[in-house]
Amino acid sequence: MLRQYELVEKVKTYDPDADEAALNRAYVYTVQKHGTQKRASGDPYFSHPIEVAGLMTDLQLDQETIITALLHDTVEDTLATIDDIEQHFGPEVARLVDGVTKLSKIEAMPENERAAENLRKFLLAMSEDIRVLLVKLADRLHNMRTLHFIKKPEKRQRIARETMDIYAPLAERVGMYEYMREMQALAFRELEPEAYTTITKRLEQLRSQDGGQVDAIALRIKQCLAEAGLKVEVMGREKHPYSIWLKMSERHVSFEQVTDIMAFRVITDSETDCYRALGVLHTTWQFLPGRFKDYISTPKTNGYRSLHTSLMYENSMRVEVQIRTREMHRRNEFGLAAHWAYKQHDKADGQVGWLRDLIEIVDASHDAEELLEHTRMAIYQDRIFAFTPKGALFQLPKGATSVDFAFAVHTDLGLATVGAKINGRHMPLRTPLDNGDVVEIIKGTNAEPQLSWLGFVVTGKARAAIRRSVRMKERAEVASIGEKLFDEIAARVPARIGKKAIKVALERLEMEEPEDLMFAIGAAKLSDREVMEALVPGCTADLEEDEEWPSRERVISIRGLTPGVAFELATCCHPVPGDRIVGIRRKGETVLVHAIDCLELANGVDTDWLDLSWGKRSQGAVGRLGVTLYDRPGTLAEMAGIFAQNKANVTSLLQTQLDHPFTSYEIAAEVQDLAHLTRILSALRASDAVAQAERM
Repeated sequence: MLRQYELVEKVKTYDPDADEAALNRAYVYTVQKHGTQKRASGDPYFSHPIEVAGLMTDLQLDQETIITALLHDTVEDTLATIDDIEQHFGPEVARLVDGVTKLSKIEAMPENERAAENLRKFLLAMSEDIRVLLVKLADRLHNMRTLHFIKKPEKRQRIARETMDIYAPLAERVGMYEYMREMQALAFRELEPEAYTTITKRLEQLRSQDGGQVDAIALRIKQCLAEAGLKVEVMGREKHPYSIWLKMSERHVSFEQVTDIMAFRVITDSETDCYRALGVLHTTWQFLPGRFKDYISTPKTNGYRSLHTSLMYENSMRVEVQIRTREMHRRNEFGLAAHWAYKQHDKADGQVGWLRDLIEIVDASHDAEELLEHTRMAIYQDRIFAFTPKGALFQLPKGATSVDFAFAVHTDLGLATVGAKINGRHMPLRTPLDNGDVVEIIKGTNAEPQLSWLGFVVTGKARAAIRRSVRMKERAEVASIGEKLFDEIAARVPARIGKKAIKVALERLEMEEPEDLMFAIGAAKLSDREVMEALVPGCTADLEEDEEWPSRERVISIRGLTPGVAFELATCCHPVPGDRIVGIRRKGETVLVHAIDCLELANGVDTDWLDLSWGKRSQGAVGRLGVTLYDRPGTLAEMAGIFAQNKANVTSLLQTQLDHPFTSYEIAAEVQDLAHLTRILSALRASDAVAQAERM
């Protein structure tokens, strides 16, 4: 653990103007606040924030970041507050500490919701200042280094999985590859202990058998380049166990079949020398087609720049070579953190495009599951490059489609997409893009995202925007239904309802906009009685609790749709509550609800099928029956009596056939549910007046 004077001296070596007194105060503050708290390792708790601050000094970050690192756990784990931090260290440090601090109110949430809320707050704070991310990554890295001290295996597994899913990819996306590799290695050791041990032992065996082969190849590469007049540094290393395991998993091969275990870095003086070195290596050894990547002319989203190639070395050995300048190397290993040391407080420089996409995802995500899903999709690696017709470059995940590309260019373009040309040819929107494709998006004036797009888009930004658009459309439909129902409710209130009454009702219901009220009514979140009481308190006092509302007798609710979304019961099968049901949705049409055994479903194979069920507020469904009566006086009256005895309202009666001595009718009757309809059929079949009764 760094002593107080050692930490201050490290900062002063690269920032002579740093406020020594503020650094000393922060060091003492964290020691005092954490006091006798212990970590799982038995070390004093304050050793953790001090080590995190040390990691920040290694990156030569500004004093505000160092102080934030020292204080980052005080609000979460001690009695200190953000106001205390601001009073002692100023508003900038308080804002940064707040960005790193977890929300104390979310401890009672389910695990996935707690993780999602932490991530939501963290991403929003990170969008304001990238230093929040730098401190958080250092915090997670040090926690991973001490993970083995935690006794509960399930807790170690959870932390390791979260690190692998969220923090290691985030480190990669800001170019902090050293952090990414160490996080992955430590998480891999916890998540796959057997694989980690096996691969580590195999690497040790290779190391003992090769007689310094890595150093020998590095020296041979350096000599080859020196003979061509290039002054370079060459470093060789084995790939770490997680990287090897990933290749084994992706290629479905054994350890022996992973041929490019060794990787070498060639460090040059200039960008020109990078390309000269590449030419020398390609003329000396055969390079492997398809394995060359030029990230100098086309940098990665995180600013990573380097030339990558794979060579067939002696004895058919494959080796990977990365060629870069010294400045590229520093930037590549520590990414935005390295850049921050030279351009402090330049928010625009750190506000990279993918980060803006993440913030859009935070805004668009509906719940915890969506947020975690979309964020993971947004920060994972494996990218391709595609161009607009004007030559603008966009990086996307492998498997991305034209729809993903449209949303990457701009959310509004994605929302207006109706078609696409790939390399000048009209192609289906679901077509995966390849490296170097030129994509032209075709817009429509009245276009809107389709729910079916969720079946093939791969970016979190596209998925979040599509879901949000669909939800907004469905909300508008529900609110429209609510407006009609509101008019019926208002007509029963003993007062004239104007804008003022609605405004007061919103306050009573703790709502902000009239649209919120209409949506709540349409989605059956408010009863008629609740709405009436909000409009005119006391006006329902004389009503019985179970009194039926004349204009609202027929209420059908369906589960499986966005609450209250517009739907119709199919007239081909007339489903009633109790039937197993599915929904059919075609573009621009209302959802049609069918009984599962309806023959018309065979015509809906190219539509969206929705798995539905009946809601609690379902009454007044219409059942259709075919009834054949004996053709004699009184039989029709007897049939009508059966419906009346079973409290079923007949809404239509159609004579379809007169074939003495029988008369056939088609009858539509309002029923409560399938059981009610079945009782009516049983009563009809038991009657001497009825020859046959079937549900149609």
